[in-house]
Amino acid sequence: MSSSYIFIGLGGAAGAIARVGLMRILPSFSLSLPLKILCVNVLGCLAIGILTEVLALYWNAPINMRHFLVQGFLGGFTTFSAFALEFGLLYEKGSHFTALAYVALSVLLSIGFFFLGLKTIKLFA
Repeated sequence: MSSSYIFIGLGGAAGAIARVGLMRILPSFSLSLPLKILCVNVLGCLAIGILTEVLALYWNAPINMRHFLVQGFLGGFTTFSAFALEFGLLYEKGSHFTALAYVALSVLLSIGFFFLGLKTIKLFA
């Protein structure tokens, strides 16, 4: 097994623990929106934006550290940050239409397949 997988796994575990811990300490909100996970997603996106720029401009971190932090920790903290990263990379390269298509397809297909999964189980239950 490649050492990268070990670093990604360790980072993912740490990120998931951080997500659960943060959600436990965030105050409850009175709106019916799932605001705790929204906060986690927004913070994860902020963190991956900062980290991506720091790694590109200021810190030539070893590959295992990059895997631990980006794919591992932030991927475990929130997969939404990985989604934002892919969108941002497409957009920054000037592939605006592709970036917007990626957003539309990701949101529509993810929600659609979520409901497909629900319906599939209901069919067999």
